[in-house]
Amino acid sequence: MTGAHSDPIVPAPAAHPASAPVPRPSGAPGEAPRFRSASMRVLDLSLGQMLWSRRTIFLALVVGSPLALGLLFRILSAFGVSGAMRAGGVAMGGPAIFGSMVWLLYLRFIVPVLGVFYGTALIADEVEDKTVTYLFVRPIPRSAVLVGKYLAYLVTTACVVLPSVVLLYLLVAPLGNGSLAGAFPALVKDLALLGIGLAAYGALFAFIGARFKHPLVTGLVFAFGWEQVALMLPGYLRRVTIAYYLQSLVPHSMPAGGLGSALQSLFRDAPPVWVSLAWLAGCVVVFLALAARATGCREYVLDQ
Repeated sequence: MTGAHSDPIVPAPAAHPASAPVPRPSGAPGEAPRFRSASMRVLDLSLGQMLWSRRTIFLALVVGSPLALGLLFRILSAFGVSGAMRAGGVAMGGPAIFGSMVWLLYLRFIVPVLGVFYGTALIADEVEDKTVTYLFVRPIPRSAVLVGKYLAYLVTTACVVLPSVVLLYLLVAPLGNGSLAGAFPALVKDLALLGIGLAAYGALFAFIGARFKHPLVTGLVFAFGWEQVALMLPGYLRRVTIAYYLQSLVPHSMPAGGLGSALQSLFRDAPPVWVSLAWLAGCVVVFLALAARATGCREYVLDQ
């Protein structure tokens, strides 16, 4: 009809094609977290488990042994008994006793033991407890699970081992007219050295735990079989051990004629400090990367 007004036609909004994904805002529920945040979540979850696990009792007993020995030295010194503080007929002062205990007990025994028992269990414990499925079905990379648990291992062991070394220093260093202030620089180096050792051994045994079927046995054979034999043999075999590079960083000199001096003489051809630090840092990066790769590629079949 003439003069009639028709309603304007409003075009309908264009529909998204069925194949086009609807964009999701960053941080929305269901979005996979990034590697760093996922590792921190696993760290937070694993830290409490490690601190309250049965291994913590074992850890306390291991680090408590040197403290008990240091307390014994302190009691003997208070009663004027100095025979226990002699090596090869040479009187040992407090700093020398402290250095010997750090090298022989912590560096040569406690650090490898903790690396074996904690590092090999990062993934193996989850498999044994049949909880690895609950971790791997979450929307986070498998490698982030391993890195987060490795960081929890570092925090747990460092928070127990390093304070025990400080307590041992306070017990032993003043013996035999020793000076706390004079031995303090060596203490700082010892703490850094033990932290490096925990990181290097932990990364190595994390790889063994992720790669081998019987990781604990393999780790013990490496730490207390292969490394001990390789260090005693002439040639270049010792250069493929972690202990060889850790030893070159030890700041103490053992009294002549003692067992520590005889053992330390095996490392006279130790590499420069920067070479040892580079090798140890490379061990941490390489073995942690290999462990993360093995965790991501391995199929975990749980026994019924």
